[in-house]
Amino acid sequence: MDSENTILSVDVEKVIRGKSPRLADRLPRFVINFIKRLIHQDEINRLLSDNRDYTGVEFATRILHDLDVTYNVHYSGSRPDPSGRYIFVSNHPLGGLDGMILISYIGSHFKDVRFIVNDLLMYIRPLAPVFVPVNKYGKMRHDNTRLFQDTFNSDAQILYFPAGLCSRLIDGKVSDLDWKKTFVTKAIESRRDIVPMFFSGENSGVFYRLAGLRKKLGIKVNIETFLLPDEMFRKKGSSFDLYIGDPVPYTSLTGEHSHKEWCDIIRQKSYAARNQTR
Repeated sequence: MDSENTILSVDVEKVIRGKSPRLADRLPRFVINFIKRLIHQDEINRLLSDNRDYTGVEFATRILHDLDVTYNVHYSGSRPDPSGRYIFVSNHPLGGLDGMILISYIGSHFKDVRFIVNDLLMYIRPLAPVFVPVNKYGKMRHDNTRLFQDTFNSDAQILYFPAGLCSRLIDGKVSDLDWKKTFVTKAIESRRDIVPMFFSGENSGVFYRLAGLRKKLGIKVNIETFLLPDEMFRKKGSSFDLYIGDPVPYTSLTGEHSHKEWCDIIRQKSYAARNQTR
């Protein structure tokens, strides 16, 4: 993104160069321009410019408004205590809008929220006050490791997509990839209850077909993620449902199950929340 003294903008070439200068030097100009069109760089920059006076929760809410995206919230049990400390975990069907809706909604009920995200998203500077970066493609920087730990030790509410990547088409159904157990371990360590959530929605058939083809060809890089900005803009004017289940006390996460087993149990609670609303 540009410096503090200029209009906020996303620059694909700068992002690539920041992650891999060698790759940036090798990519032909037409490939970089193609990526810019693919990720809707100009449209994203218009959104950033129009909302340059906002950050964090307010920024996420304004983006949803500009995209005419709405959502309905359904509770299947008791609502989280406003004075509690939680990790809100959810499936990850969309890859962008679901995250902004969670920031907007949870942020409207709690004064301080933090979202564990891929460090590439830190280039979206207006959301940087909410984001806690994790490097999914290499070793975490020391300062990011410290921030990660400090976040769990704080009183902020934490938002988490345990699958990391957004959902794929698995056995004919749109479903998350395997959930990682980190959130269970951190919940016990930081004495946080876990709130399982389920988010409705799915991406286009093109996204899932490309993901399937990439997997069949043995390509490890998740090239389908380049389509996620397009998937977001396709959903202008859409409405989604967020289902929130009963909080799981960290004191209930006892040794009768391993952390991975508890992770899978809570994943089941997340998916079950859509069928248990009152």
